[in-house]
Amino acid sequence: MTAFTEGQSDPTVQPVPASVVERVDAADTTLQNPRRAVLSLGSNLGNRLETLQGAIDALEDTPGVRIKAVSPVYETEPWGVDPGSQPTYFNAVIVLKTTLPPASLLERAHAVEEAFHRVRDERWGPRTIDVDIVAYADVVSDDPVLTLPHPRAHERAFVLAPWYDVEPEAQLPGRGPVAHLLADVPREGVAPRADLELQLPE
Repeated sequence: MTAFTEGQSDPTVQPVPASVVERVDAADTTLQNPRRAVLSLGSNLGNRLETLQGAIDALEDTPGVRIKAVSPVYETEPWGVDPGSQPTYFNAVIVLKTTLPPASLLERAHAVEEAFHRVRDERWGPRTIDVDIVAYADVVSDDPVLTLPHPRAHERAFVLAPWYDVEPEAQLPGRGPVAHLLADVPREGVAPRADLELQLPE
């Protein structure tokens, strides 16, 4: 009996990751018939890590959204511009469950961008935060307002690499396993930052 008591008081008996998972799963009970969605985050202006964390926290504060996983951080050369013309990006992927329909989730993503003063004055331009819906359940849609899955996700290592880290068995709807897609794209200029970490909201 004494040994049992001591074991119960030992902080290593229940690791923090397990308790975090339990809290997240418990939060799921507030959602009725949630759908799974994958979002890509990127920032190359200001305090990039702080901005990414702020966007994650803001999304978690959205009614009908529960973040389930947050990927490692990657540092990425800007896409579609001359080398050295912009600061590098910090990129991450989050997996969430939501009761919001895709259009409402997109509205929330844009609201988060606006909250962090995202400016859309040029394509491929630098930005404080970029929030893209990569996939929503198994939906495949060519709606020009929100094409699902994201039309360029399958060719972007800065999306596929962090997504693979948190969901090695993931599938990109209409494109196949993320692992296979990642193996087929160049990874130059996309580097993991093991010294940086984003937190899963509690």
